[in-house]
Amino acid sequence: VLQKLAANSDNKVAIAIAGAIPPFVELLTSGNADAKEYAAGLLRKLAVVSDNQVAIAKAGAISPLVELLASGFVLTQCIAARALQKLAGNSDNKAAIAKAGAIPALVELLTSGTADEKEYAAAVLRKLAVVSDNQVAIAKAGAISPLVELLTSGTAEAKEEAAGALRKLAVNSDNQVAIAKASAVPPLIDLLTSGTDVAKVNAAAALWILAYNSDNDIAIVNAGAIPPLVALLMPGTAGANEKAAAALWNLASSYQNKATIAKAGAIPLLV
Repeated sequence: VLQKLAANSDNKVAIAIAGAIPPFVELLTSGNADAKEYAAGLLRKLAVVSDNQVAIAKAGAISPLVELLASGFVLTQCIAARALQKLAGNSDNKAAIAKAGAIPALVELLTSGTADEKEYAAAVLRKLAVVSDNQVAIAKAGAISPLVELLTSGTAEAKEEAAGALRKLAVNSDNQVAIAKASAVPPLIDLLTSGTDVAKVNAAAALWILAYNSDNDIAIVNAGAIPPLVALLMPGTAGANEKAAAALWNLASSYQNKATIAKAGAIPLLV
């Protein structure tokens, strides 16, 4: 009943105020498999509210949720990942989730999980990768290659999350090199035309950041990024305009690229 009630935003607050969080966190450790799954599901819904994200973490939910990522039950693992994704909306929780050992477990789901598990694992890693220390830890745990694989093999939503995670990871200069070596550039360019609106934004942003590396700059141009980036400058591309312009700005550091960008028709669209 509480799970259904928690679909309402006001109820999410009321359920927390009524003291539901601590007993449901306790269920994550002491309950049977079904109870743990139910508790994780309720906490996921409550964690949409920012105050609840803090309260759920303070009640000790993060470690048992991380443990559920390796429970062996697909639905439970998906629910736990989605709960952690919501909790990672809080900056302190991002560090706590990583400290609890979530990153290796999430990378394991990325490589061996179901399609849904891969999507949710990528979503959590995208949130965690905002933190610079996590960018290093995620790369060291081996996340880059499966994230790149997800750019082509995943569902439309998984591609959004994978591109978003790579976008955040690319802020680290070592990761810029590693992401390019993992052959991320071609599938990111493909997403500029074939992806959802969110995927286009994330792919353009990832290419923008990757292009800060001079070797990547060359690889991105050689892989044919300029025409689709220019196409994203057109009106109606749902927020991708700014990221595409930023990517083209970085690529335009080369004299040869300046001419190529102009020939692709960028100038009228930038004026």
